Amino acid sequence: MANDFNDNNDIDNVNKSSSNTEDKKESGNKDDYEAVCYICRRPESKVGKMIRIPNNICICSDCMQKTFDTINTNGVPYMDMMNISPNMLNLGNLQNDIPKSQKLKKKKPAEDKDEEKNTLDIKNIPSPHIIKGNLDDYIVGQEHAKKVISVAVYNHYKRVATNTMDDIEIEKSNMLMIGPTGSGKTYLVKTLARLLNVPLAITDATSLTEAGYIGDDVESVVSKLLAAAGNDVEKAERGIIFIDEIDKIAKKKNLNNRDVSGESVQQGMLKLLEGSEIEVPVGASSKNAMVPMTTVNTKNILFICGGAFPDLEGIIKTRLNKKSSIGFSADLKDKYDSDPDILQKVTVEDLREFGMIPEFIGRLPIIYALEGLTKDMLIKVLKEPKNAILKQYKKLLLLDEVLLEFDEGALDAIAGKALEKKTGARALRAIIEEFMLDIMYEIPKDENIGKVIITREYIEKRGVPYLEMRGTSQKAFTPMLEQKN
Repeated sequence: MANDFNDNNDIDNVNKSSSNTEDKKESGNKDDYEAVCYICRRPESKVGKMIRIPNNICICSDCMQKTFDTINTNGVPYMDMMNISPNMLNLGNLQNDIPKSQKLKKKKPAEDKDEEKNTLDIKNIPSPHIIKGNLDDYIVGQEHAKKVISVAVYNHYKRVATNTMDDIEIEKSNMLMIGPTGSGKTYLVKTLARLLNVPLAITDATSLTEAGYIGDDVESVVSKLLAAAGNDVEKAERGIIFIDEIDKIAKKKNLNNRDVSGESVQQGMLKLLEGSEIEVPVGASSKNAMVPMTTVNTKNILFICGGAFPDLEGIIKTRLNKKSSIGFSADLKDKYDSDPDILQKVTVEDLREFGMIPEFIGRLPIIYALEGLTKDMLIKVLKEPKNAILKQYKKLLLLDEVLLEFDEGALDAIAGKALEKKTGARALRAIIEEFMLDIMYEIPKDENIGKVIITREYIEKRGVPYLEMRGTSQKAFTPMLEQKN
C-alpha cells in the first residue's frame, strides 16, 4: 500500500511538471506575438502600448479616446467611465483571442537582428554548382535554366547577406521564366525554395486586379509570403515569391474597355518588384477594418515570374523572318517553323509586342526560356529523379510486398502518349493512373503474387501485364487476365 501511494505521488508530480512545461510553452508562444487592437487591428509596434481590459481584450489609446468622446456626447460623464462594466460597453461578448493566422510576430531587437545577419553569411550560402547539383537530383534536362537560376539566387542572397559592398548598391536579380506548359517552371521554384530553406509563396496572376475592383490587390502576393513565413516579417523579407501565369496580365488588344486585369496590374506591381515598403494585411488577402496591418519591405524579396506565353513563338518567328529577302543569300520563311528551341531566341522587343509594358520588363533583368520536353526527356522524368513517378508506384506496391517493373517498351509507349497530349510532364501522371487502376485493384486480392511486369502491349491495350508468383524457382509469368480467371 505504501508503494502504491508513493507511485501515485510520482505520477502526480510527473503530471504537474508536464502541465507546467506545457504552460511555459504556451506562454512562450504567446510572448512571441504582438498585441493587436481589437477595434482598428493595428499592432502594438504601430500604436504604442495597449490598454488591456477584461476578457483579454487590447485597445489602443486612439480607439479608447474615440470611445470616451462617443460616451461624452451621449451624456455620460468622463470620470464615470471607470465605473462602467465591460457588459455595458458590449465588450463581454467579444472573442477572447485573435485568430492565430492574424497574430503578428514581434520584431526582434537590434542586437538580435545583428546576430541574425551574421548567421546569413556568404560562407553559409551554397555555391551555384552545389545548387545546380541539387536541382539535378529532382529535375531532368533544362541545363541552361538551372544554371541561370542557380547563379541568380546565389548573387541575390550574397546581396542580402552583405547589404552593401563598398557603398556600391547591388540591384535585385528578379527573373522572368518562359516555358511551355508542363516543362517544370513551378516545380523548379518549389525545389529551389526547399533546398534553400526559405519561405516561398506561389500565386497566380490571373486573380490580380487593379485596386478597387473585385479580385486580389497586388499586395496580396506579399501577404501570402508573410503567411508562409509564420507572420514573421524579418523572415518573409528574405523569401521568394513565384508569380505564375504572368502572361495573362499582358495588355489587351481591345482598348474599348478599361483594362483592370492587364496593364493596370503590371503598373501596380512595379513598386513591389523594385523594392518598397508596403502595408499588407495579416491573415487575409484583402484590406478591411477587422484585419491587422503590417509593413513589409520588398527590397530583399526575390520575385520569379513565369508563364507559357502561348503566342510568343509566332511573334519571334515574325521578327526573324523579317531578315529574309529575295536573292541567293536569303533565308527561307519556313526555316524556324520546326525549330524546337524557338523560345530561346526571345528578346525584350518580343515581350513588348506580346503586351508586357517596358517598365515591367525592365524590373525583370534576367529572362530565360525552358525547353519543351522531348520523348527521351519524358522517359528520364519517369525513372531518374529522386521522387520519380515510377518510383512512387514501386514503393506503393512494395508495401504489399510486390515488385513492380516496367520494360523499355512500356516506358517508350507512355512517353509517346504523353507527347500526343501536349501538356508536358503533367500527362505522365494521368496516363499511369489509367493503366495502374486495375493492377492496384487486383493485386491485394491474391497474396501469392510476387512481381508485376508492365509491357508495351498492356500500355497500348493490346495485351495484359505479366505476373510472377511467389515460391517459383523459375520466372513463370502468367497473364493477369488468366490469373483473374
